[in-house]
Amino acid sequence: MTTSDAKVGSPPGGPTGGRAGTGRAGTPAAPLPGDALTSSPQDVLRAASAENFPVSPLILPARQRQHLFAIYGFARLVDDIGDEASGDRLALLDALEADLDRIWGGTPTLPVIQALAPTVRECGLAPEPFRRLVAANRQDQLVTRYDTFDDLLRYCTLSADPVGHMVLGVFGVSTPDRVELSNRVCTALQIVEHVQDVAEDYAAGRIYLPREDLDSFGVHERDLAHPSAGPAVRELIAFQVLRARRILDEGTPLVGLVEGRLRLLLAGFVGGGRAALDAVERAGCDVLGGAPTAPKPRIVRYALAVALTSLTPSARRAARSARVVLPPLVTGGGIINRPAAGGGGE
Repeated sequence: MTTSDAKVGSPPGGPTGGRAGTGRAGTPAAPLPGDALTSSPQDVLRAASAENFPVSPLILPARQRQHLFAIYGFARLVDDIGDEASGDRLALLDALEADLDRIWGGTPTLPVIQALAPTVRECGLAPEPFRRLVAANRQDQLVTRYDTFDDLLRYCTLSADPVGHMVLGVFGVSTPDRVELSNRVCTALQIVEHVQDVAEDYAAGRIYLPREDLDSFGVHERDLAHPSAGPAVRELIAFQVLRARRILDEGTPLVGLVEGRLRLLLAGFVGGGRAALDAVERAGCDVLGGAPTAPKPRIVRYALAVALTSLTPSARRAARSARVVLPPLVTGGGIINRPAAGGGGE
């Protein structure tokens, strides 16, 4: 699982509801075949559902739009292999990475990598962010639980942050301060996805809620198998929402550090994250019966609010100060306090 879908928006002509491979608006998709590596970019995009926040890349110039779809196609294929492919997923990921490396020293043979190569070369993108996405999906095959929030943050440096690095690279605005803020936004969006997908991930044998948090709120793993959340699980999810919102707010000054259409795109990502968190709270933090999602009009309102706020004097001051210092991303979310362990399951 990665946060790739939150970065680019729905593919042209693609579905508009549900998470890829799961169909939030429908039934689970069939596993990908073992020959998924040979899928065309068009097939990958067509098959992808919009678990992502519906930020339309149509606001972008055609060339940049094409670059983002090339990145999206790669990230989507990596994620689909890690989540859904039949056969030896680790071997498939190894083969994909080997062909990826040929962009920087050889000739790629896989269709999705061939489509990605012009973007990498034209934008001067480094291999490391792409390799990290592959590493995240390898980790998903081997690690199904995270003891601490710090452990989860390290996973997010593989599964989430690289996508932001790629987007900044495409627009030629990758600077250390923007990258750090982007990491906050991407990590927050990954946590949002984990919160929305608790039931789905549990069914797949994975739990992205840190064990230390389950213990603090007196939640047992078996509580996540219930069709609806009891009080302890709801409190646990409410804590995750607070944490994700704080991290997202810390990264929001990024919107004010870019100009033009990129500002609108990034406002869409942040607004989409806020709308998703709002949807979880509107559901009473019960995520076990299905992933709470916000309707598109609400997402648009949040995105426009972020974009307009970025133009205010206070937001500009926040953007300038963000260049100077950003507080450490710490376990527990800084000002958010966990209760003492105990309380028992449901």
